[in-house]
Amino acid sequence: MSCQSDPSRETSPQRKLGRGKIEIKRIENTTNRQVTFCKRRNGLLKKAYELSVLCDAEVALIVFSNRGRLYEYANNSVKETIKRYKKVNSDSANTGSISEANAQHYQQEASKLRAQISNLQNSNRNMLGESLGSLNLRDLKNLESKVERGISRVRSKKNELLFAEIEFMQKREVDLHSNNQYLRSKIAETERAQHDMNLMPGSSDYELVSAQPFDARTFLQVNGLQLNNHYPRQEQRPLQLV
Repeated sequence: MSCQSDPSRETSPQRKLGRGKIEIKRIENTTNRQVTFCKRRNGLLKKAYELSVLCDAEVALIVFSNRGRLYEYANNSVKETIKRYKKVNSDSANTGSISEANAQHYQQEASKLRAQISNLQNSNRNMLGESLGSLNLRDLKNLESKVERGISRVRSKKNELLFAEIEFMQKREVDLHSNNQYLRSKIAETERAQHDMNLMPGSSDYELVSAQPFDARTFLQVNGLQLNNHYPRQEQRPLQLV
């Protein structure tokens, strides 16, 4: 049946200039109702196509006329879209129950963690010798054995660290001794080299006396003061009175 103009807009008393609003209610006239269905169905199919193309959306449209005729559009597959819809619908329906189950699980885990924290705090206090009133003899013996084992492990670790420190200090002592010997040998070599330089002729340690300027007042002829051994000594004659 060919689509004609929509009579609902022509006969509507609320029609205005341009695209006016119409009253949404069932069209009593069968012919007008069929024409309106044909026209608006095509518009709906067009909008579904545009939505799937422009927005890359999965669209499935199913329309049944009043006579039971099927009109459909799907950019993927109507069956696949319906399966997806059922799955999402079932998941959303189970969301409430899942949230409640998760809340209960978290509450149970929180209560377990609180109990564990309380037990650990009591154990730490007992290890420090506190809050022992609620312990019986068996618990005290177990606590004593735990403390002794802990002390033995602590002492073992302490001795291990002490031995490592002693070994390190011994190695450092050997290194310092070797460095000291090396420095002593270097000092001895330097002293020997300096001594050899002092013994060499023309050394700077031997200073020559510079010639003093001639002064007659302080000049003494040594030859005049010394005896001449080349000539025989003459005997002195005694003085005689004439």
